[in-house]
Amino acid sequence: MAKCIMVQGTTSNAGKSFLCAALCRIFRQDGLRAAPFKSQNMALNSFITREGLEMGRAQVMQAEAAGIEPSVRMNPILLKPVSDVGSQLIVNGVPRGNWKARDYFAYKRELIPEILEAYESLAREYDVIVIEGAGSPAEINLKDGDIVNMGLAAMVDAPVLLCGDIDRGGVFASLYGTAALLEPEERARLKGFVINKFRGDVEILRPGLSMLEERTGIPVAGVVPMVNVDLDDEDSLSQRLGNGGGVGLIDLAVIRLPKLSNFTDFNPLERIPEVSLRYVSSPAQLREPDLILLPGTKNTLDDLRWLRASGLESAIRKHAARGGAVIGICGGYQMLGEEVSDPDGVEGGGSLPGLGLLPGRTVFRGEKTRTRVQGVFHGLEGIFAGMNGVELEGYEIHMGETARGDAAGSCARLHTLDGVEKADGLARGNVWGSYVHGLFDQGGCAGALVNCLRQARGLGEQEAVLDWTDYKERQYDILADAVRAGLDMERVYRILNREE
Repeated sequence: MAKCIMVQGTTSNAGKSFLCAALCRIFRQDGLRAAPFKSQNMALNSFITREGLEMGRAQVMQAEAAGIEPSVRMNPILLKPVSDVGSQLIVNGVPRGNWKARDYFAYKRELIPEILEAYESLAREYDVIVIEGAGSPAEINLKDGDIVNMGLAAMVDAPVLLCGDIDRGGVFASLYGTAALLEPEERARLKGFVINKFRGDVEILRPGLSMLEERTGIPVAGVVPMVNVDLDDEDSLSQRLGNGGGVGLIDLAVIRLPKLSNFTDFNPLERIPEVSLRYVSSPAQLREPDLILLPGTKNTLDDLRWLRASGLESAIRKHAARGGAVIGICGGYQMLGEEVSDPDGVEGGGSLPGLGLLPGRTVFRGEKTRTRVQGVFHGLEGIFAGMNGVELEGYEIHMGETARGDAAGSCARLHTLDGVEKADGLARGNVWGSYVHGLFDQGGCAGALVNCLRQARGLGEQEAVLDWTDYKERQYDILADAVRAGLDMERVYRILNREE
């Protein structure tokens, strides 16, 4: 069975996901077969595996860092919020309905056998399991029946590193206070503190590090610097969602929906020279972009209501009427149609007119589409005609099906990994929509899109296209190098080998 090490944090967004990714990469560099694991994730950014199963993107990132294929076993429980008090529960990649927070809290102990089965399956195949906690182990109102922090550590007998984010301030108090709120048997699992996101000379920290060690009896396993890496991150915690400002030669505006999901679809576009990607939430921020992108959403109807109330629906329609380019992905594609209806109450029920920019009508049913796809663009018009014939690859993950009008044309021909052929999306003029996430991870697709926009502006094409996969590989190495330099890796290996 594999050895294991767990990273917990004093807060959400303390850098646990990136530290786990770095450890996966470091162990890989050192010749070990490592795999990530997080028993329960709460995120709107999800991914579809080759088997058509759904998992959180943080563990996908960590699997990439480890150089292995993502498996739903790495994230057996995924919660996708649908409201302030409820989430869709996904177990081993398959939805099990929507749950109120109170009901799920009472039920989650029933999931322990499935969590342990997933973990033990990984442990039989790999040398090291790098486990990520969630939030903080000191959330004392949630400790009863915990399945993701110290509760999980006890189940799999994992030693724990506790990390704190010094960039937000109060890191010594948060580390000390978290340790103080743990039960004695939980404190015994704490084998080291990690101070994360540090800027400056580490010697300045020495008095504080010494005092922390003296007062807790727990060593500091490292001080990790603030690392400037560009990797997928989770949901609204991402700093890039606040980027509503700088405008490049080619200006892309993503509508920041309240229930925005899978915003990582657009990350590769940021890396193309002379392209700016802005997230906007009002008509004033929208300005006059070259392209408006409507992203995925966990609740199409609610976000369509918000789009209408915010004035952005009118702004998008005016942009399209002037010949402006618009693309919708998944829920954004559904909004671009003529109507969205929910007769079975999948998203709360009701029916709303869409933006009317594409001749399609979406009806929500209880079944979720989950599949990986490959294909080719065809039928695109206007500004986007140059994308016809470009190959695409990605995954579908959506509730609802969109029926095309009599005169409607799809935007792509697809086939799934099990050989099913089908049409995808709709295209009309300078507007198209697709159900496929991850389209732009392929450099050819992203480059073709930007070149279409450049030609519309009378600019020459760009020949060099970023290879997103190679780019991410370099980012993982940068992250691993910085974390290796900041951590006492000899101590980490002693902890892993149960020598401390």
